[in-house]
Amino acid sequence: MFAAIVAGFVALLVVAAILVAVYAVLRSRKTENVSVKRDIRSIQSVGVSSSLPDSHRVPAGGVARGGTPAQPVANPGDNLKSRFTAMGVVAGLIFGTLATKLWSMQVLSGASFKKESEDNQYTTVYTPAPRGYILDADGNVIVKNRTSLTVLAEPDVANDHDVVARLSTVLGVPSGIVRKRIADATSGAQSQRVVASDASMRNVAFIAEHADAFPGITVQTRTVRDYPHGALAAHAVGYTGSVTSDDIASVAEGRDLELGDSVGRSGIEQMYDNLLAGDHGERKVMADAQGNVVEVVSETQPVKGSDVHTTLKSHVQYVADKALADMICPDGGAIGSGKGTGGAVVVMDVTDGSIVALSSYPTFTPTTFVGGITQDELDLLQSSAAFSPLLNRAIQGTYPAASTYKTFTGLAALENGMATATETWDCTGSWDGFGSGDVQKCWKKQGHGTLDFRGGIVNSCDTVYYDIGYKFWDAAANKGKSATLLQDFLKRYRLDQTTGIDLNGETSGRIPTPEWKQEYFRDTPEDAQWKGGDYTNMCIGQGYVLVTPMEIAVAYGAIASGNIVKPHLLKEVRNAGGDVALTYQPQVLDTPDVSMADLAVVRNALRGVTTDNEEIAKLFNDQGIDPDTVACKTGTAEYTDMEDTAWFACYAPYDDPKYVLACVVEHGGGGSSVAAPIGAQVMAAALSSTNTSDGEVGDIAGSSGKSEAGAGKGTSSGRSD
Repeated sequence: MFAAIVAGFVALLVVAAILVAVYAVLRSRKTENVSVKRDIRSIQSVGVSSSLPDSHRVPAGGVARGGTPAQPVANPGDNLKSRFTAMGVVAGLIFGTLATKLWSMQVLSGASFKKESEDNQYTTVYTPAPRGYILDADGNVIVKNRTSLTVLAEPDVANDHDVVARLSTVLGVPSGIVRKRIADATSGAQSQRVVASDASMRNVAFIAEHADAFPGITVQTRTVRDYPHGALAAHAVGYTGSVTSDDIASVAEGRDLELGDSVGRSGIEQMYDNLLAGDHGERKVMADAQGNVVEVVSETQPVKGSDVHTTLKSHVQYVADKALADMICPDGGAIGSGKGTGGAVVVMDVTDGSIVALSSYPTFTPTTFVGGITQDELDLLQSSAAFSPLLNRAIQGTYPAASTYKTFTGLAALENGMATATETWDCTGSWDGFGSGDVQKCWKKQGHGTLDFRGGIVNSCDTVYYDIGYKFWDAAANKGKSATLLQDFLKRYRLDQTTGIDLNGETSGRIPTPEWKQEYFRDTPEDAQWKGGDYTNMCIGQGYVLVTPMEIAVAYGAIASGNIVKPHLLKEVRNAGGDVALTYQPQVLDTPDVSMADLAVVRNALRGVTTDNEEIAKLFNDQGIDPDTVACKTGTAEYTDMEDTAWFACYAPYDDPKYVLACVVEHGGGGSSVAAPIGAQVMAAALSSTNTSDGEVGDIAGSSGKSEAGAGKGTSSGRSD
């Protein structure tokens, strides 16, 4: 700024000097003319005689004989002198201006121009940093890095036909591909280009031994993501991808992105990308006018990112992943060869919200994304024909809640006087409480006989809950009660809200209301009216009800402990030195305002589902768990043209709850026969992990993408609930 002011001031002085010079020249010419006239008069006045003939004499009156006024005779040397003077002044001003400008550039702006020159001459190229590890709660590695011998080329090598040909021969890559990779400037104009990753030691050794034949070619040991157990916890940990220009344009605050980096695209990799990402290495190079690197001036090595320790327990996660895969795709076959087309398992610590296992199937192997993924591979992972392996069903899958909802609608009935603990119902297998002739069936076609409230939950009797739904409808239609009395209670357990887990893309469930239905069917008003059947369907978790497995896990955790806790996968973060830099602080989101007496009635009924049902009791006995220590609920969601969807929810130990579990198997059959076996197996693993971190952790395979024709199709074969 100061330099600009000084330069401007000097320029003004130069302009002023030019104006003064011009004025001086004009002034001198005028003075010369006046002087000549005065000299002529002075000669005449002294009477000096002339030697000129009379014909050339000027009369005393100043007029020649021919009648023309006499002209004064000027000295030619005087005119030349004035002109040379003016030219000298102008030349001086020009050279003065040039000198002033030169002084301004060299003295006042010298430092600025020097910096710009250096900036043009030197370029800083950034080297990607190794990402931090992802570990389980006991410090076992789930995601780490491995070294990769990477062949790199300077940008100008693309124009060297001989070097490209040699690289093609050594690496076994077509020369056109080699040249294309070197010409790819997406990582920066002066950045070294990746010609080949995971190069063999033999090829690397050959290049090193014949360095003169490979000018501009270097080999670096870089790091890429490695997954020791394949697809284990794939939806929880997520995957990474190469940075794009769009990423850089919308980079988050605090995150330094460069082309050539890897960035988290889903799961923990995405959620904690700024922590997992390390500090770039810097390579300062000198480039010529054509942009070719001629010298490496300095280089600093990258720094590895922080390690993210999760709440997952590898053994429990492995059991959950394997149990789902074995149920849906036994022996790694196509979807349709087992039971169901997809599923999810969630295990949460009810005391603090720690997610012990989060499993979704079909799954994928994150290694597929290392080094880039082809469009065909990506299309397969997103394909509905492959049942969408990238979909995280634990937090994004929405399903009718089926009989798992009865825990909450039953609790609402107790609070609002629609049922009592001692009340009884007579189930004949059919119910027409509205007297409309539109009979609704219990899942047990022959009926359950006489049941009290506990028996209604233990046997999952639909008739009991049809009657509860009717009472909510009657209260609104005839007794002046709110039409959303039931819904308002269900919202206490946040069955229509995302849980807030630290993963992106979570979906919320749905609690249908008269307003929602009117909006949903706005184009077909004849379907928009809220009816009594909407209450009865909602009470058994059917109709328009939707939930996610994570919502069911959190809500059942609130039944077990009394608190709605925020689920989370982060345990702590440790920096490159191994020091704890961040520890997650558990959060209690809410404590539903419900009667402890009513809650005790429901809890006791849920334990009865385990102890009084021989099939369920056997499942836990086979896992070495006393059924009396587990509270659970099965569920079977029915569809018109698809197989039933199986549900199972439970928590244990009953007297001092530690873990809650939710399991769903899409179009797999009944809850007690399909989902419950998975739930019992995974809960046993969770309970055993409380006192030890030991346990088998094997490899989990990603989905093949294959499916059999008609997978999931069918009709309900009769719920066992």
